[in-house]
Amino acid sequence: MTEPPIGRRERKKAATRQAIADAALRLFLEHGYDSVGVRDVAEAADVSTTTVFKHFTGKEALVFDREQSTDEGLVAAVRGRAAGESVLDALRRHVLDTWLPIAEHPQREQFHQLVDSTPALRAYAERMWVRHTGTLAAAVADEFGVDHGNLACTALARFVLEVPALAQGQKDRRAAVEELFGILANGWRPPPRT
Repeated sequence: MTEPPIGRRERKKAATRQAIADAALRLFLEHGYDSVGVRDVAEAADVSTTTVFKHFTGKEALVFDREQSTDEGLVAAVRGRAAGESVLDALRRHVLDTWLPIAEHPQREQFHQLVDSTPALRAYAERMWVRHTGTLAAAVADEFGVDHGNLACTALARFVLEVPALAQGQKDRRAAVEELFGILANGWRPPPRT
């Protein structure tokens, strides 16, 4: 099944949104989050402040410009998986396909330093993580026909969303992701003594 072509208006809106996000990140990395205002971002992106707020809910959202697409991607991974593919395998594939390219981005370290050093961004990231957990847990619960508050679905969602952070410091990130999903699939076992 093919996706319908995206119209010129949608492409222009997406390009404007990306230009705003790129300008914001550049300014935040150069000058610090607290030293840059929304008006500065609008000027750098050559748009009005009204246009910035048409695309983003607030200043913090400028840093996490992929928040909505992350939620959509998590739901799509669960609901749009291939026939016979387990939820766990679909989520493993999704993490590998989406997170590995981000983990290798040249600005990744600067981005994490910006977020870690800015209390408002750390707090926003934590709230965003909770929202993603709820979104994924609900999608998994729907697939199994259980209540959205199901503890097993929430635990799975929370662990899946923690996989990138756990794999981040490993030399072979792909192998680390595979190992973590293996623990989910097969249960935890004590590591062999060396």
